[in-house]
Amino acid sequence: MATESQLPAAPSVPTTQVPAHLVESTSRYVESGLRGAANTVRAYAGDWKRFTAWCQLHQLEALPASVEALAGFLTELADTGKKFATIERHAAAIKKAHELAGLDSPTTNQKTKVLLKGIAREIKTRQKQAPAFTIDNFKRTIKSIDVSVPAGLRNRALLLLGFTGAFRRSELEALNIEDLAFDEDGLVVTLQQSKTNQLGQAEEKAIFYSPDSALCPIRSLQAWLRVLGRTEGPVFVSLRKNNQLTTRRMTTKYTNLIVQQYLGSHYTAHSLRASFVTVSKLNGADDSKVMNQTKHKTSAMIRRYTRLDNVRQHNSAKELGL
Repeated sequence: MATESQLPAAPSVPTTQVPAHLVESTSRYVESGLRGAANTVRAYAGDWKRFTAWCQLHQLEALPASVEALAGFLTELADTGKKFATIERHAAAIKKAHELAGLDSPTTNQKTKVLLKGIAREIKTRQKQAPAFTIDNFKRTIKSIDVSVPAGLRNRALLLLGFTGAFRRSELEALNIEDLAFDEDGLVVTLQQSKTNQLGQAEEKAIFYSPDSALCPIRSLQAWLRVLGRTEGPVFVSLRKNNQLTTRRMTTKYTNLIVQQYLGSHYTAHSLRASFVTVSKLNGADDSKVMNQTKHKTSAMIRRYTRLDNVRQHNSAKELGL
């Protein structure tokens, strides 16, 4: 059984079915395929640790877990006020742990499915979405940043690039200088890997110049890169209290704090991506153009990301011709 702080190891490949010199590589590929993206693995590991601790407390087996043990755990999460998305993620982590161990998961049992459906109905399935900001508010915020210090230069570049590129926070964390290609038409950012691109296929985002240099994502990024003074390695790094550079890649948690510092506590790093979609749609962009930047696969996801809550903001009543 795995330790409480990590997911189980992937099942070993039978050596009788694979040539001896390929066993190690095959096992590595199987584990990579089962585990998924690094951020997902970290989240699942925390959820798995919580489940195993709960099982130990109640003297129940965590791996393999019984349907009854899983039902008790999920019920307790619901009763203590956890969001349905959090409960769903815990169930997914438990399923993943069983898959990695080569065991049947209790999450596939019909009783578990009925339980989750009932929990969803009671606490409502709608996730609290990261709100979108208005473009006018965003412009005012960007222009208010003190760029006379490295922290200001970094934060301005982060916010502008995150918004105009519709980046996920994990993509900003993983971004390297080598992924940036500048030319007279703008900037092309190559994503080596993302949430929807776990196989490492080439995926690009285009960033364009703004006529206002104070709001230009490219000029802002170039100003920050001049401070970094190198041609490779992470784009966004942590700073010490006296604004001294470090080589530590800035984490997604800190990206979230920067967004909240400038835009307000009710926003998150995901608001940069949601606002890109919302502002683009309000300005008349069709779904295919939006998807070319966000890398969403369907228009349904674009509709889900669009934050058009204001009844006056996006309403055909203005187009009646009266």
